[in-house]
Amino acid sequence: MFVAAHEWTLPGDAATGPAGSPRRMAAPNDHDRTRQLYDRLAGGLLDDTARNDAIAFVRQALHDTQGDESGLPESPGELANWMHDSAQRAGASYRDYLEARKAGAPRRYFQNRAHALYFLRAVAPTKLVDGAWLYGLLAHAHNPRFTDLIATYVEELGEGRADKNHVLLYRQLLERHGLNPLHGLPDAFYTQGVLQLALGGNADEFLPEIIGFNLGYEQLPLHLLITAYELNELGVDPYYFTLHITVDNADSGHAQRAVQAVHDTLTRFGDSADFWRRVQGGCKLSNAGVGTTEVIAGFDIQREVENILSRKRMSGQGAHSDYCRVAGRSVNDWLARPDGIPAFLAALEQAGWIKRHAPAQESRFWKLLQGDRAEMFGVFSPYEVQVIHDWIRGDASADGQAHNEAAMPPGRRRASFRAQSRLKQHQASASNPGQLKVLDNLHDEAPDPDLQALKAGLAASVDARQHRQLLVRAMSPDLHWTPAGLYATRRFMQLAA
Repeated sequence: MFVAAHEWTLPGDAATGPAGSPRRMAAPNDHDRTRQLYDRLAGGLLDDTARNDAIAFVRQALHDTQGDESGLPESPGELANWMHDSAQRAGASYRDYLEARKAGAPRRYFQNRAHALYFLRAVAPTKLVDGAWLYGLLAHAHNPRFTDLIATYVEELGEGRADKNHVLLYRQLLERHGLNPLHGLPDAFYTQGVLQLALGGNADEFLPEIIGFNLGYEQLPLHLLITAYELNELGVDPYYFTLHITVDNADSGHAQRAVQAVHDTLTRFGDSADFWRRVQGGCKLSNAGVGTTEVIAGFDIQREVENILSRKRMSGQGAHSDYCRVAGRSVNDWLARPDGIPAFLAALEQAGWIKRHAPAQESRFWKLLQGDRAEMFGVFSPYEVQVIHDWIRGDASADGQAHNEAAMPPGRRRASFRAQSRLKQHQASASNPGQLKVLDNLHDEAPDPDLQALKAGLAASVDARQHRQLLVRAMSPDLHWTPAGLYATRRFMQLAA
């Protein structure tokens, strides 16, 4: 099991120490250590070593963020007003943003489509474990003090619906834009995902911290509103983000439930001040790692093109004919040096193979990647092709043109994702009214060995406890988005009703 199924024991004091940076990782000097721990925790079944490493990671993060501001009020009694004030500030700032855009201001976040896709890929380690910090509470679903928290987790899972499960939606978004695999992401991009998995896998150890993390994470931030708006504008499906905007509302959504969860779990018999302090510590963890706006600000399209070609260098080295020469040197020679990519790109420009700040189709290099008889077709992923496309076009790429779509006529604005989607749905519905409903049901109808095994196990379970354990296991972060996990979520809801 991802977490042991036993009753709560309030944990001891978290590790304390001198104040640290709010953006530091546990053991930051160990290259790829965070990514490796992420992979182990995301695999589901944890051995004692992985569990201990996860606990150590959380404690180190608590130590590093101890000196940060939690942003929470002085006492739990002020949480409701704090939540509503926060939502109102975000709403007011978003209205200011919209007014500025109407007045002609450029996008605040994304320079072009490549920038938006870079962002989606960079935050994937966090989005692919969405809600994981609450998983450990499922084993205690009979405890009414955790009702709001468990309801939040089940809603993160889409209540067992494929079209609402947050992780499944994000996986589909990555697949649609060729953003897998996630090779080459900085180790720091996995910090927040590790924290969420580590908390969810050790709920008995970090109950107050989980409650605080949930409180901070489920508030509606301004960046979520702007991200959804600009993705839609660039023709990228914003539904994953708009879904969070609706479920995190301060009236009846996750933000309100997060506040209620604090009041439901605040200890009446122990040290409530210490419990609240630990809730505040958990809230700080919701901002640990590289934040959304930091990821966005870190995009440099020149550097990203160089990184892409560097990743291809090893497979491309030696694969080119010596007849192919640039600036008097063979391509194989250019690719032989790990630090030679910037000079190679400059040579391609000087030789006329790449014409920057012009339509991509005017560059000979682009014609090697796309089009009839493109000799390098398939070498680069759709994301990588988009980055190269927008890099070549330069400032003109602000129009959001996809690498495989025709240029818009002068003076005409490209349609948003929602506008394109409405047109496609209208056309599909007009040609075959029953088609969309049939497609919606395919995910559940497809044969799946895990689903078959789960159903067999449930049928053979000897008691309600074993039955519940099977459902809880299938609702873990590594499985809940699969057909078996979706089925288990629906059954779990039926039992809880």
